[in-house]
Amino acid sequence: MKIDGGCHCGAITYEAEVDPEKTSICHCTDCQQLTGTAFRVSVRVPEESYHITKGTPKVYIKTGASGAKRAQGFCGNCGSHLYATSVGDGPKVYGIRVGTARQRDELVPRTQYWHRSALHWLPEFEGTRIVEEQ
Repeated sequence: MKIDGGCHCGAITYEAEVDPEKTSICHCTDCQQLTGTAFRVSVRVPEESYHITKGTPKVYIKTGASGAKRAQGFCGNCGSHLYATSVGDGPKVYGIRVGTARQRDELVPRTQYWHRSALHWLPEFEGTRIVEEQ
């Protein structure tokens, strides 16, 4: 499925070819804090399927509980979170932030990661596979 989108202010845009089945929710506390809300929804794509078509994201390198480093791409103007990917050599997989895609309504989460950190007041998301950690 072809998607396109960008940040809120329009300074950064992208195109990608995604598999909607790879859309997921992450409930980890880092995602909660980075988004300022209860969870993050993203769709994973290989590097060759994700293309920035306008602008240059700023990057913040986050170190997770496992010690793994993740590059967090965002707009330096409006702060919209665009993606996360691994740091270092080797093939990259981008986690595109679904809220930035024009086709976000079609990207229905299939899996929930770090469910053990899910906030207790959230409703159940029917039809999703639950993974307590990642």
